Amino acid sequence: ASGMAYLDLVTLVVRDYDPAIAFFVDVLHFDLVEDVPSLTNDGRPKRWVVVRPPGGVTGLLLARADGEAQSAAVGSQFAGRVGLFLRVDDFDEAYARMQGAGVTFVSPPRREAYGMVAVFRDCEGNAWDLLGRKVRQDDGAGFRALVARMRLAARDAGQLEPLATLGDQFGQA
Repeated sequence: ASGMAYLDLVTLVVRDYDPAIAFFVDVLHFDLVEDVPSLTNDGRPKRWVVVRPPGGVTGLLLARADGEAQSAAVGSQFAGRVGLFLRVDDFDEAYARMQGAGVTFVSPPRREAYGMVAVFRDCEGNAWDLLGRKVRQDDGAGFRALVARMRLAARDAGQLEPLATLGDQFGQA
């Protein structure tokens, strides 16, 4: 067996370095880990720019688009899907701060079993999930919310009886 492996960097193609650095550092509060001169494979100058959420392991390599194909990928690296997930300790604070900084949210916050979530777009238009803390498995609140939603859906469909005791058997009614 070899040593521990982890995902170190994910490349995000951007139009230009400085506006992307400003977005990630000033708006999302990422750390600027590296910004050093480098060379392309064919010897042209570029920069090696890495940003990372404070305390995070995986960073983003901000790579300036080089050529038509890469330029076409800017803002659509994930084919319109959410492709990156930013987990924060204080969802409400992060959401308010990001809204105040002009970040575009494409969905309002909602509660899911995996925490609070709202979809936003980065400076290039890529979709991200802003995620709150995970709901603890032993919390029961997520289960109670699911039971409540199921009961409402069943009531609306005229099928309340079969679900009337759902949750009761687990002491979660």
